[in-house]
Amino acid sequence: MNKLILASKSPRRRELLDRLGLAHTVISIDTDEWYPDDLSPVGIVNHISREKAAAAATMVAPEDVVITADTMVFLDNRKLGKPQSEEEAFEMLSSLSGREHTVCTGVTVMQGNRMLTEAESTRVRFAPLDEDTIRAYIRTGEPMDKAGAYGAQGYGALLIEGIEGDFFNVMGLPIRHLSCMLRKFHVPVL
Repeated sequence: MNKLILASKSPRRRELLDRLGLAHTVISIDTDEWYPDDLSPVGIVNHISREKAAAAATMVAPEDVVITADTMVFLDNRKLGKPQSEEEAFEMLSSLSGREHTVCTGVTVMQGNRMLTEAESTRVRFAPLDEDTIRAYIRTGEPMDKAGAYGAQGYGALLIEGIEGDFFNVMGLPIRHLSCMLRKFHVPVL
C-alpha cells in the first residue's frame, strides 16, 4: 500500500494537509537551497522543490507518493528570505510597506521515477505601515521564521491590504493546485 508523504519541516504545510483530512506521514529532509543564478522566481522555487524531492527519494519506498514544496517571497524579482535579525525583519517589512509583491511556491509530487513539478504565484499587497506598527509586529516574534518576514495566517494578516490568487499559497502550499497534481497520481482529495 502506497503512503502519502510530506517531506517538509514546515508546520504550516503539515497543518494544511491535516485540514484536508489527508492521511500522511511527515519526514524531514535537509537540502542545500542552491539554485543557478539565471533562474526566474518560478524557476528558483521549482528547482529547489525538485531537489527536495530527489533528497526524499532515498528515504521512501518507490510506491509512496511524496510531496515537497519551496516558497519564496519576491519584491521586484529580489528574493526576501527569512530574516536573520529583527533589524533585517524591519528592513524587509519596510520595503514591503504600501507595495505589491509575489509569493511563489514550487510543488513537486513524486512516485518512484515519476515526478511532476508545478508552481503557483500569488500577488500580495501590503498596506502602508508606519514604524510603530512594524516594530509591534516584530515584537510578536512571528516574522523571524518566515520568508518575507511575515505570516499571512497570523498577525501578519493585519499588514495585508489584498491578495490576488491562492491564499494558501502565501501560507506555503497551494492546496487547490496540489489537489489537481495529486489526482494525476490517483490520490483522491475529495
